[in-house]
Amino acid sequence: MFSKIFRRSGGRALNLEQRIEKAARMIIESNYAVALTGAGVSTPSGIPDFRSPGSGLWEKFDPMAVASIFTFRLRPQAFYEWGRPLAKTILEAKPNPAHYALARLEEMGFLKALITQNIDGLHQKAGSVRVIELHGHLREATCINCSRVVPSQGLIERFIEEGLVPKCDCGGILKPNVVLFGERLPMWVLLEAWGEAERCDLMIVAGSSLEVAPASELPFVALRNAAGIIVVNYQRTRLDKIADVVIHDDVAEVLPDITDLIHTGVGASA
Repeated sequence: MFSKIFRRSGGRALNLEQRIEKAARMIIESNYAVALTGAGVSTPSGIPDFRSPGSGLWEKFDPMAVASIFTFRLRPQAFYEWGRPLAKTILEAKPNPAHYALARLEEMGFLKALITQNIDGLHQKAGSVRVIELHGHLREATCINCSRVVPSQGLIERFIEEGLVPKCDCGGILKPNVVLFGERLPMWVLLEAWGEAERCDLMIVAGSSLEVAPASELPFVALRNAAGIIVVNYQRTRLDKIADVVIHDDVAEVLPDITDLIHTGVGASA
């Protein structure tokens, strides 16, 4: 099965089965594989992405009007009114086969780190351990007045039920520990992700349109260090012409297929 020799063609001349096989072989032969995931990994779990034609959140809302730090400081109610149904969706979402496939790759020892643009925590729920959350998470909130950090468990549920803006004991507004438009990524998180991109010899880009910097630059950091690139995403990306394997299909089907094939290959060679 793995005896074929593939040229560096981005997989565009290969059929789907051959591209999945090539991706599996690249992961098996890698020494330090890293994944970069975006919103497309969580859409099979029912969480909408931001830029897909016809369904992306930013087709319905102006991000600067509802999800910027400037809006949050001036009109936090606008942010929370927009975010209330999304928070409910995220809270109720379950990991899908793509999340479990990536967790399985880590468990098998192939995936050394997972860098994600998502804030939903579904990678951790699926069992992934080494997760670098570029855009933050919903597990905590920070008071914009006194900078106190508090666990968000209970706060999110109460906000979803009552619709009231969560506040600190000091009276300040609590902001979820997510990166809004106009905010910089935490430097220590960015440096950790950048270091993984420099260190890896293979990067798996899954469910990301690669339109948001600095996450969009990480695959190019990996490429500068001669890393292989696998892209699994419904929409085209600016990596497609230079990646080793490009699969425009459902991540919740493709990633488990790759992982199953790796398991078969590892078992056959043991």
